[in-house]
Amino acid sequence: MSNIKALLLLVMMVSGMVNALAQQPATFRIRGTVTAFDGQALQVKSREGHDVMIHVADNTKVNVLLPIKLGDIKQGNFVGVTALQNGPGNTLQALEVHLFPESLRGTGEGHYAWDLEPGSSMTNANVDAVVDVNDGKALVLSYKGGNQKIIVPLDVPIVTFIPADKSLLTAGAKILVIAQKSDDGNLTALRISVGKDGMKPPM
Repeated sequence: MSNIKALLLLVMMVSGMVNALAQQPATFRIRGTVTAFDGQALQVKSREGHDVMIHVADNTKVNVLLPIKLGDIKQGNFVGVTALQNGPGNTLQALEVHLFPESLRGTGEGHYAWDLEPGSSMTNANVDAVVDVNDGKALVLSYKGGNQKIIVPLDVPIVTFIPADKSLLTAGAKILVIAQKSDDGNLTALRISVGKDGMKPPM
């Protein structure tokens, strides 16, 4: 194959990848309270006060969030940590920690901007070490392409989650929905996290 043909093939491959990425529907996070659910149409009052209608498909995954203790986080776990830069040297300080079941290891791996609070970040990563610090622990985390050290105060929410069913989507339930918007503007839930006994999902 000539260099020109090889270059044209490479350009076509890159163009195809870009087009595929551009065609993927955007995802949205909706935090709020269930106001009604008929088995398919989920009505939510968002934290911003908006009434949002979300379609719940047969394959929408539902998880219930359960409170655990900071001491339950061990070396080798896979966790997600929402954090803000705070303190000396702009140290990352956790707003919450969620422990992934081993079956979900690798979910959303990386360090990126998050929308829990202005300036917050999310780090989904392996726990390389848990270190005692004043008033809490420091989690030393690694993920593909990087690592972070995040201080976890004793009073932040620590949760894990287990698969559940749609019967939890009752009026008053506090939820976090990861949804996709179709070309016609309708939202379809990909994943729904429900707080146990009215707990608000902390992430």
